[in-house]
Amino acid sequence: MDQQPGVYRRLLAYLRPYWRQVILGYGAMFIAAVINLFVPQIIKRAIDNGLAAGSGRMLFNAAALILGIAVVRGLAAFTQRFYGEWLTHRVSYDLRTDFYAAVQHLPFAFHDQAQTGDLMSRATSDISETERFAGIGLMDLAGVIVLGVGIILAMLWEDWHLALLALGPILLLFAATIRFGRVVRPMFKVVQEQMGVLSTTMQESMTGIAVVKAFAREPYELEKFDRENDIWFDRRFRVIRTWANNWPLFTFLLALGVFLLLYFGGNAALRGEITVGALFAMISYVLMLNGPAQRLGFLTNLAATAGASATRVFEIIDTPSDIPEAPDAETLHDVQGEVRFEQVDFAYRNTRPVLSDITFTARPGQRIALIGPTGAGKSTVINLLPRFYDPTAGRICIDGVDIRTVTLHSLRRQIGLVLQDPFLFSMTIGENIAYGQPEAEGDDIITAARAANAHDFITHFPNGYDTIVGERGVTLSGGQKQRIAIARALLLAPRILVLDDSTSSVDTETEHLIQEALERLMANRTTFVIAQRLLTLKHADQILVMDEGKIVARGAHHQLLEAGGLYREIYDLQLRDQEEFRATMGGKTTV
Repeated sequence: MDQQPGVYRRLLAYLRPYWRQVILGYGAMFIAAVINLFVPQIIKRAIDNGLAAGSGRMLFNAAALILGIAVVRGLAAFTQRFYGEWLTHRVSYDLRTDFYAAVQHLPFAFHDQAQTGDLMSRATSDISETERFAGIGLMDLAGVIVLGVGIILAMLWEDWHLALLALGPILLLFAATIRFGRVVRPMFKVVQEQMGVLSTTMQESMTGIAVVKAFAREPYELEKFDRENDIWFDRRFRVIRTWANNWPLFTFLLALGVFLLLYFGGNAALRGEITVGALFAMISYVLMLNGPAQRLGFLTNLAATAGASATRVFEIIDTPSDIPEAPDAETLHDVQGEVRFEQVDFAYRNTRPVLSDITFTARPGQRIALIGPTGAGKSTVINLLPRFYDPTAGRICIDGVDIRTVTLHSLRRQIGLVLQDPFLFSMTIGENIAYGQPEAEGDDIITAARAANAHDFITHFPNGYDTIVGERGVTLSGGQKQRIAIARALLLAPRILVLDDSTSSVDTETEHLIQEALERLMANRTTFVIAQRLLTLKHADQILVMDEGKIVARGAHHQLLEAGGLYREIYDLQLRDQEEFRATMGGKTTV
């Protein structure tokens, strides 16, 4: 989206629900701006009818009136500031909510390409820049415009000849300010974009701090950060230089207006064509423009920044979802667990096909194992099931229902997912287990933890299930995180369970205990397993052997071994040693 006036109109739309506060704030702003216009007139009469006539009472009345105006202006300014700030933070609240909701609902394909640091920069820095303008900044800009127009009208009413002389430089000042805004607007956009790059660099380094320290790469990370930081400063400095180059012109044009008034207006006063009070009023009006003119430059700067930042925020909000939900989508319920892939093809954006003609049926309660070399497409098959992506051809059905015809929420509630790299949130262990079922009782959480063989190590923590895990579960071992993730999936009690190499991070003994638990808890539950561990594969009802995005063989473990081919090669290379080791340790497994 380019920075057109539509960006600002869209920001104004965020004020629409709060029209009462807008009326109060802008009404107070209008009163504060207009009431200032009377001060030069009062001073004019004080000079002409007070000082010239030697009337002390007139001077006292003028002073009292100015004092009263100051009180009213103070109350109006307070109201303007209060509601201006209220609108500022309310717009920020709504905009941040819309942004976060958009990020939450965008599909995996978006997050595959998006950088977390850039998203965080848009959610914080860009929204902060936008909020300053949408609330109090826009109100101040309106106040400046009202006051400027009022001053011009007042000067024309006072003496249009002198007004035209003085307003020439003033109009040039406003034109220069508008031009300045157009020049710096794209400059601010590149500044904000570089802030996103800088945030990404910081986020990656902090997230991978263990790797950085393990390889003693601190100097490299500092150099990389300094390089991006220097680029940000250079871009910001260009804005500063542009501002500095224009500011003397703003000041000069204002001073030129005062010069013309004093020269021509002073001579007119000497000739008696205008009163001294009228000349003083005209000069006061021009000087009153000093504040608005300077403020206009700042507000133009602020508007340009906000326009650039709002563009970046709306880019995310307006990103279309690649996983649309049908308007007449129905709720998926009473699921038995039959899953059928019918001639499914898939390709990521602008890439060669990843899957081709994937066709199979998983009966309710069956366990389907997927095996194959890296890049064969195993995880992609699994990711299509909860509609993280949609196939480019073919269809996927659950109990005979095309998953594209049901709501995403009801579909994903039926699928328990344990990823290869489990993610835990910075909250208690109990809350992590109950993440998919937040209304779960404590006994249910413990039952799920026992089933995943996590209960024993959890109770060894001083706070048990109330133990706070670190960011991304950093305070737990890989096997502990995996078991908590398994407990989280089990507590959801889905009809379909997906284990993406979910036992890869546990030792052999723990794996055996988890397999025993899964044997009991996965009864009558359709299960998909991506694994290289022998125990998982041997007990699968159907093994799908994948290579280069296709199913090249299928069948039970013993059938595939007898048939030879890729499965036998994988077995000889990766699984035979496991089996022989197990046989040596206990003689419990045989081909």
